[in-house]
Amino acid sequence: MKIRQVSVFIENKSGRLSDVVEFLGENGINIRALSLADTSDFGILRLIVNEPEKAYKLLREKDFTVGATDVVAVAVPDVPGGLASVLGLLKKNDISVEYMYAYVEHSAGYAVMIFRFEDTDKTLELLQKEGVKLLSGDVIYSE
Repeated sequence: MKIRQVSVFIENKSGRLSDVVEFLGENGINIRALSLADTSDFGILRLIVNEPEKAYKLLREKDFTVGATDVVAVAVPDVPGGLASVLGLLKKNDISVEYMYAYVEHSAGYAVMIFRFEDTDKTLELLQKEGVKLLSGDVIYSE
């Protein structure tokens, strides 16, 4: 199950991050998870939002540099070693993680990790075969 992530390239200057999130809020877009990586000149804001296609369209219309990417939401057991078990499975199968980030889930018993893989389809097949709990867009976007 793939979910859609919206990425926004923003200048590394005061107020640009605020501009993006205020604009999304004004347009009814709820941010579910985010990750911000920066360099000296720009940042990449990766977002999981309740309406990814609408957010993408609105940001492009507002002249932000924006992209959309498929990622995977994995429900990782919320116990010591929970993440290690998922990463160990990926390592054993020679699957590279390009990046990952987490967000807080209101349901007890697991944490949600957002992963970007080199080969998303191959990884999804493996995770499903191994019984790893994956979360659909419907669950992620609406919680």
